[in-house]
Order: sequence, then structure tokens, then C-alpha cells
Amino acid sequence: MSKARSYRGLLVIGDPHIEGRQPGFRKDDFPRTILGKVRWCIEYARKNRLLPTFLGDIFDKPRDNPTWMIGELIEMMKDYPGVSIYGNHDCADPVLSDNDSFSILVKAGCLKLVSATDFWTADIQGRRVVVAGSSYRQDIPQLFDLDSVPKSSLFDAAPFVVWLSHHDIDIGNYENGKFGPFEMINVDLLINGHIHREAKPVRKGQTTWMNPGNIVRRSRSEHSRKRIPSVLELTFPETGFVSKKITIPHQAFDEVFHESTVEETDGDESSNFVAGLKQLLNIKTDSGAGLMEFLDHNLPKYKPDVAAEIRELANDVNQNP
Repeated sequence: MSKARSYRGLLVIGDPHIEGRQPGFRKDDFPRTILGKVRWCIEYARKNRLLPTFLGDIFDKPRDNPTWMIGELIEMMKDYPGVSIYGNHDCADPVLSDNDSFSILVKAGCLKLVSATDFWTADIQGRRVVVAGSSYRQDIPQLFDLDSVPKSSLFDAAPFVVWLSHHDIDIGNYENGKFGPFEMINVDLLINGHIHREAKPVRKGQTTWMNPGNIVRRSRSEHSRKRIPSVLELTFPETGFVSKKITIPHQAFDEVFHESTVEETDGDESSNFVAGLKQLLNIKTDSGAGLMEFLDHNLPKYKPDVAAEIRELANDVNQNP
């Protein structure tokens, strides 16, 4: 990959969660929408000579993804491949296997899976750049061995090392993080996926930690309402790095998501419940998000045994559509 092209930098693409189903309360054709966003990213990278760099969770479901969807991904990526780690949604087991859709993209030559020992490296604008990473459940090391990196000349300075991760990291805006940033010896920049909200960069010694967020709004939340779908463009001048957020074309929040349906109607309790269920028919989603929100709002009004039976029936229908 590095021998065939001269790159100007990286284009970091966060958590697409490509799937053939309709998530949450979205009312567009999500499979086509998210494929369109990935295609836009690949074309932007191609036009600007940037290496497509994925942060994991390319797929939302690890297996049984529609054949047509995987085929379109291969068609759009095979002539301009990128690098990636895998996320928790990319693997059905704790580690990636040949049964996961992600592996098809790797075997088709669309992606290079990077790790601590199998990394991507090339000269970018006169500097040696390394892209390595820790996929889901893989440890983030405290030190990266520079002796394993080939030099372009005897007088090369130390390479600029970018580390990709897909972990529960508290970079300043994620209260459920299992650990915080630390200095990684010989690593200049760590970029984390997994957490869909953007965080301000944090510097620990030599290492800057970043969390750019994902490229698509999947849930109807206040965070999603404020979120501007974007990617991160990275370039490497003589020293340090330059990051620039690039907005991905997208629709307004209210054009993408259905409104909430938990509002009550006039009439008695039973009439409200039935009327609400009828409204849900108008915003049916594959994930059953509208139904579950509606039940969360209404079932506390019923006797526990009745509520439990309704909930059990809803779960069964949602899992076996």
C-alpha cells in the first residue's frame, strides 16, 4: 500500500456501524445512508491523498450482514484500501475470526488490520509515519519498540507513531471510562474509537490522546442532536501534527429522526395505551426502539404481573421479527 501511493496524511473515520437494519428512531434508509457516508469518506481521502484510517466498529453486527452491502463496500474500497483495527461490534467472539464480516474486507484487500506487531508505515511528506493499534480487548502498551520500524535513511529522525484504539477510555467526557490517558513511550498520538462523542485532546508526556467521535448519529439523544458528523484529517509538517475536522454531508436532526411517541392522548388509560401502539406503526424500526421507549413510559401504570407479560411478549417479538 505504501509503495503504490504517495500520501499527504491520514483520514480518520470513526465507528460507521454499517448494518442492513434500521437502528433506533431513524426514518431514512439507513443502510444506504451509512454506505453513502463511507463512500464520501473514501472519495474525500482519495482526492486529498489521505490514507483511510478506521477506528473499528465498521459493522454493527459482526456476522450475517447482507451480501449486497458487503459487495458494495468491497467495490468502493478495493481500489483505495485503508487500515483499521476491529471493534467490539466487528467480532462475535472476544477476538476476530474468519466468520466475521470484517475479515472479508481484510481478505479482499480493502483493509490492512494493524496491531502492535503488524503495523503500516510509509514516508508522508518527508517524514516516516507509523500506524499501529490495539483492537477491542487488546492491551494498549506503555512502550512501542522503534527498532521494528524500517528507516528510509541512516539519518532518519524517530518516526511519528499513531496508535489506534477501541476502548473505554475517559479522555475527559466519558464517565464510564475504565482508565484515563497515560504517556506511551515512542507514541506521539493515540486516537480512540468506541466512544461516539467527541472529546478535547489530552496530552500526557509525549503522547496526545484524541477521541474524534463517530461519523453517524445512531440514537435520538441530545448528544446526537448537537453532534456534527465529521472525520479527522491528519497531516504531518516538519514537527508535530495538524488535525482538522471535516464535516460529512448530512441532514438536519429532525429530518433524520422520528419524534418521540410517549405523549399521552385523551381518554382512559387503556385507550391511551392502544392509541400509542397504533402510533408506533407509523415509525416502526428494526431495533424496536420506539416500542421499548413506549413501554418504559407506560408499563409502570399496570400491575407488575401484567407489565411483565407485556414486556416478555415485546422482547420475544423484537428478537424474532
